Amino acid sequence: MALSLGSTRVVITSAPEVAREILTSAAFADRPLKQSAAELLFGRAIGFAPYGDYWRGLRRIAANHLFSPRRIAAHEPQRQRHTEVMIDAIASAAGKDHGKSVGIRGFLQRASLANVMQGVFGRCYSGAEEAELQAMVREGFELLGAFNWSDHLPLLRAINVDPHSIQERCSKLVPRVQKFVQAIIDEHRQARSGGDDRESSDFVDVLLNLSGEEKLQDQDMIAVLWEMIFRGTDTTAILTEWMLAELVLHPEIQRRLYHEIEELQSKKSPPSPLSDQDVARMPLLQAVVKETLRLHPPGPLLSWARLSTQDVTIAGHHVPRGTTAMVNMWSITHDPAVWSEPELFVPDRFLGVEFDVKGTDLRLAPFGAGRRVCPGRALGLATVGLWLAKLVERFEFVEDKERPVDLSEVLKLSCEMVNPLSVGAVERCPIAASS
Repeated sequence: MALSLGSTRVVITSAPEVAREILTSAAFADRPLKQSAAELLFGRAIGFAPYGDYWRGLRRIAANHLFSPRRIAAHEPQRQRHTEVMIDAIASAAGKDHGKSVGIRGFLQRASLANVMQGVFGRCYSGAEEAELQAMVREGFELLGAFNWSDHLPLLRAINVDPHSIQERCSKLVPRVQKFVQAIIDEHRQARSGGDDRESSDFVDVLLNLSGEEKLQDQDMIAVLWEMIFRGTDTTAILTEWMLAELVLHPEIQRRLYHEIEELQSKKSPPSPLSDQDVARMPLLQAVVKETLRLHPPGPLLSWARLSTQDVTIAGHHVPRGTTAMVNMWSITHDPAVWSEPELFVPDRFLGVEFDVKGTDLRLAPFGAGRRVCPGRALGLATVGLWLAKLVERFEFVEDKERPVDLSEVLKLSCEMVNPLSVGAVERCPIAASS
């Protein structure tokens, strides 16, 4: 489908084979830069920087120092700790009699923020600092996900008309972000100059260790670090909330998943907490994650936007330079010609088959594909898998009768539940190891 939105030429596809053409084409290596993204510094970060030497350098740094398998494995103890803090907080909120309903989203968001901050900045935040960071991330999500006529009618920018107050809100947010992130960079510099010889313990240290052509100015470091916090905070929380909602609506699948965990844990001698390696050996859990990604893709449209840098032919059609191309992943994952009974939550469709969700099969590519595939996909999958396993091991999640599960969706930057999930969290008896 082709259309024009003001001065913006747009093509949209819901066909996996055409999606592959677009996402893997060198002609679509760029992303369209919205006004909000430019104002919020993302034009110098991995997500929106133009394809070229600078972008390739950022991508290489992130892949080697933040999202590599070795780095993800090294940070598992920290993710374990943050997960336990989250689970204990849920247990406390549920109460001993389990009569209280629990709003899950806030617990997931705080754990997600702690994970990201630990990996990127080397420490977690609490109190006023945590509240300020959460507020900045939430405002950034609202701005980047909002529709803005100024993106499509350049005249509005020329005459300084801001119909949705996007520019005004960005101008207030950016100084807060710069002040917060610059203070962290300065803290790291001071520690290093004071003799604290840390071996690239976090991503700030990695950036400060760069030299030569790779060395970044402070403004570029702020953009890169801000994007890491921003992009890594809500996605895992949103996906986990969708998974728990589906398990509440499908208690038989939740029981099967618990039995899978129980069987694995009962065979351990001596007993040990669930680990990333354990999660990788749970086929039903992996199927639940994949089916949730299919039924509720986190970025069903905007996350796959690409910008043509030259005239190109796609599916036999001429696409001019400067055209925005979008892949409607939600439509693909709900297409009965692609998926059997697409409206049903059926994790078993992924059992006994090899199905990669990391961008090789465009029937389900929740993290994109090609040059702009999400660099943090492995870390995101490791996090949500561990969360789900530990949550179901500790609790049976049941429906809140006063606030039943509502699967209505709202598209912001990600596809979220309109009404945040509220559940009863009933603590289970600890799993005993077999003798």
